[in-house]
Amino acid sequence: MTKIYTPESAMAVVAHPDDIDFGSAGTLAKWSRNGARICYVLCTSGDVGIVEEGMTKQKAIEIREAEQREAGKIIGAHEIIFLREPDGMLQPTMELRKKIVREIRRFKPEVVITMDPTLVWAGDGYINHPDHRAAGTATIEAIFPAAGQPNLFEELAQEGLTAHKPRKVFVSNWREADHFVDIDETIDLKITALRAHKSQMGDWDPEPRIRDWAKERAKGKEMQYAEAFRVITLESDDDWEKHKGKVVGVKRK
Repeated sequence: MTKIYTPESAMAVVAHPDDIDFGSAGTLAKWSRNGARICYVLCTSGDVGIVEEGMTKQKAIEIREAEQREAGKIIGAHEIIFLREPDGMLQPTMELRKKIVREIRRFKPEVVITMDPTLVWAGDGYINHPDHRAAGTATIEAIFPAAGQPNLFEELAQEGLTAHKPRKVFVSNWREADHFVDIDETIDLKITALRAHKSQMGDWDPEPRIRDWAKERAKGKEMQYAEAFRVITLESDDDWEKHKGKVVGVKRK
């Protein structure tokens, strides 16, 4: 399925700084340009992701959070939240689920973008990072039914956070994608945002690879560059317009 769609608001929940920019920054930039409110939620701050002599976790956190904030400005993110879970040791715990539920209920996104929790092998030369899978699992379990279930995590109501069920889930997925977003007008922003992650890019220029990947996603479609997702629609158009994410009754199936 390929079509133009702009939500009123979108939240991306990922494991590390730069995950959004590799996976969905072109889509988020396009939505932001068209008026959507955008929120980033980073489960970790990438504190073990800089391999340099003398580097400490605290210094790495400062560097990588600053890089993500700069990249977010380029894309048009309105908020960037760091949950500061331990990098390299992320687990889809109930505590992490609750943290993500808190952000969903606070921001009330129409769409949540996250990582594919089922992806282990990515081609012949890459094993998907376990933090990526953990972030995807925790986010999906936070989205449904937790975020929209008023009697779950009742203590969040004391913070003024009411139940919210997102309309759609976009899972970054190039293997079983059913939705392709045209990023012809925003691929340059995606590449610029990636370059903001200087500690990760080093001497590598991401542009050739990013353009090649985006062309591959767009192959056979009426676009030059694309990002690919598997999309799950939790609320129909009619129900969303009627309730705008306010849960009247949450079904478990």
